[in-house]
Amino acid sequence: MLETYPKSINLDRQKLAAAIDALIACGGACTACADACLSEDTVGELTKCIRTNLDCADVCAATARVLSRHTGYDANLSRALLEACVTACKSCGDECGRHAGHHEHCRICADACRSCEQACRDLLTAMG
Repeated sequence: MLETYPKSINLDRQKLAAAIDALIACGGACTACADACLSEDTVGELTKCIRTNLDCADVCAATARVLSRHTGYDANLSRALLEACVTACKSCGDECGRHAGHHEHCRICADACRSCEQACRDLLTAMG
């Protein structure tokens, strides 16, 4: 879709596309992980995990939507959202990582969070 945008984009299109793809994948993984946590017999022990999953999914979704719009682009807003996403992904990845040995969905989610965190960092670096 980025290739069809008729004007120039002031960002590296490949890094932008990678970040958007990672954000969408991470948001989906976090939503699915929260749902799976709610079905675990030990759901009471997963409260923080569920919360960080849902927060991360929301931040990723908002960031992906904003990064997908280019008309009237606001670099400061994009930077702030990417930084928030790095924070949310780090927090969720760390929390899911604590449960990864017992719950496969948490391992998968932690991996998605770490990948998304890196893609957001890469885009931030490219933005300067």
